Amino acid sequence: MSTNLHQAGVKLLKQLGRHSDVIMDVYLAGSLSDNQHDPAVIDKLQKAGILWRPEPQEPLRLKRTLRALLEEGLSDERNRQIDANAGSALATIKTLAEHYKEARHQLDFSAAEAYLNDLNEHVYSFTEGLRYAIRVLWSRINNEFGYVGTISAKIRENELAQSQVTELLNGLAMLHFDELATIAGDIRELRRLLVTSLQDQMSYCAQELSVVQGRLLELLGRFRQIQGRTRLLKGFLLHTDLHPDYRVENHVAHQQIANLFNRADAILAPAHVDVHNSLHETDLLEIVSKIKSISHLNLADKANAEPQLMSLGENDDFTVADDPLKLAVEQYFMAVIDSGVRQSALEYLQAQQLTWGSEAWLYQVICGYDGLADEYRQFFELEPIGDNHPVYTGNFIIHDVELWMA
Repeated sequence: MSTNLHQAGVKLLKQLGRHSDVIMDVYLAGSLSDNQHDPAVIDKLQKAGILWRPEPQEPLRLKRTLRALLEEGLSDERNRQIDANAGSALATIKTLAEHYKEARHQLDFSAAEAYLNDLNEHVYSFTEGLRYAIRVLWSRINNEFGYVGTISAKIRENELAQSQVTELLNGLAMLHFDELATIAGDIRELRRLLVTSLQDQMSYCAQELSVVQGRLLELLGRFRQIQGRTRLLKGFLLHTDLHPDYRVENHVAHQQIANLFNRADAILAPAHVDVHNSLHETDLLEIVSKIKSISHLNLADKANAEPQLMSLGENDDFTVADDPLKLAVEQYFMAVIDSGVRQSALEYLQAQQLTWGSEAWLYQVICGYDGLADEYRQFFELEPIGDNHPVYTGNFIIHDVELWMA
């Protein structure tokens, strides 16, 4: 049987190559009349299933599968259609999986191999069909539905593509991988096809379709904006055609300007007080002095209060004393610089008989090292000395630090 099938396939491909001009004429024109080519050639193509006649009086047309093959091979975006029906494909996949399990159980290995080959073909065809649909949708989006001429047609094509995306997503929602895993059982070939491979492909297609849906909505909004502006312009042109004596009024001279023409920002900003201008200080003080104050103090207290004179002058300079602990840490750094040897922070604390606790001293030494500028920190090296916590991993307990010149 395979030999006969091979010979029939070779014969069909030879006919396609021999009569390629006729096939391309039908593909480009959409139909073919009986008197355009040799009747014998047309009769051979009809018998081979390449051409068919929908109605007795209708012209000949290409078979759908051959047209889809040419559209895919030529990357022709004009008539490429999307098959969003996933229910029948899933039913076929499940049926073939059951056939394979039954033949395998009955030790009919030849039938099991045939069913497995058919199952592989259907699964890969199903996933390739989804990828093909995504490629078609991206192609339509990238050229902004350039195969139609008007904005209204683009909007209709966009709405059609959105409905197809919705149907594809609904088809993907029909895939229940727990059910497919139950069907596959412990058979490695079925789990590879129905669970691993199919799940990876479905995840990729679902992500792509979500991105496609967002781009379609964005493109639809742009089309509707262009359509609205076009309708406004066409309406204005129709109005000028019906009223030839129409003249545009000077809307700037009106007291109330329509929002359609009032698109520019105001030239003068709203008036406000500039508190940063020293020339306005006297006026501001006068304004503040006229503000009414509400006080809940007794009148007797007010009478006893003596007026205080206020004089404006320069602020007195003051200095903030440095922290003694910070100064001691600086002295420790200077001692390391003078000695030029590695020195422990706790040993320096005990040698100088400083009064601060060891924990505060170590913390201030670490902060002093981290607070140095990068150009000064590169001359020092600080190493914490301690051990890991015996119970909680990842916790390093510091007992001492050593500082030396790099």
